[in-house]
Amino acid sequence: MPELPEVETVKNGLNRLLKNKKVQSVVYDWPKGFPNSQADVNNFLIGASILTVKRRGKSLIVNLSSKYCLVIHLKMTGQLVFRGKEQFGAGHPNDSLVGPLPDRSTRVILTFDDDSKLFFNDQRKFGWMRLLPEIEVANLNFMKKLGPEPLSSSFKNTEFRSRVRRRKNSSIKATILDQTVLAGVGNIYADESLWIAKIHPSSLSGTLSDNKLNLLIKSIKEVFTKSISLGGSTDKNYVDAEGKKGSYLEFANVFRKEGQPCPRCNTIIIKTRVASRGTHLCPKCQRKTK
Repeated sequence: MPELPEVETVKNGLNRLLKNKKVQSVVYDWPKGFPNSQADVNNFLIGASILTVKRRGKSLIVNLSSKYCLVIHLKMTGQLVFRGKEQFGAGHPNDSLVGPLPDRSTRVILTFDDDSKLFFNDQRKFGWMRLLPEIEVANLNFMKKLGPEPLSSSFKNTEFRSRVRRRKNSSIKATILDQTVLAGVGNIYADESLWIAKIHPSSLSGTLSDNKLNLLIKSIKEVFTKSISLGGSTDKNYVDAEGKKGSYLEFANVFRKEGQPCPRCNTIIIKTRVASRGTHLCPKCQRKTK
């Protein structure tokens, strides 16, 4: 599943591409991937113009002139592919990004007033596009549970520390992977942030000082900002809104670097399991808090 920098990269590309386009028609082949009434589609999607594309956590929110939104979650194998004067793709990097569309994985097609199209493809059928009034988006169950956005200007270190302290008996890696604690952190950026902050991933959250937690949230922001500037990671199933793989993993310090020397101290990086996830760390720089 994509992490915050990947979804932010897609949002930025689609925001440039889709703004002010008017939806002319929509077709779909998988009701669970497009769980919307025909009446709502007719009244609030068809004929509406796209105002902006936003992100919340790992989901995309397309704001419409009808005061409704399309909330999109790509899950594991979802793609958004735009075909018009320009051609762009984002998501799972199979041939559907560049091949003729629609194909066997196409679930939804939005056609705009200039005859350009946005294809939502999803091989495994876990992703979805939901049409909702703007005021109801925040009431979606998963939205209500989402933690704060770490890159938000209103996000405070005190809030982060408070949320971490509620899980004092959990490993710090499990804690920051919990989307109710902080939105958007996944395995890659958890490992990278913990390495920068010199925190062992299995250290219990309750054993970390305020200074360590302040350093950790600073590190999370740092890796997110850098990754967004580089177009996200090059993990197995993600490319950016221009169909180009991101370059962050070329500059990663520990993720998938097991057997290589730590960039900080030259100790060999190891891979273990923490929070049921493959975890990369430097055993010298990241000593476990007792």
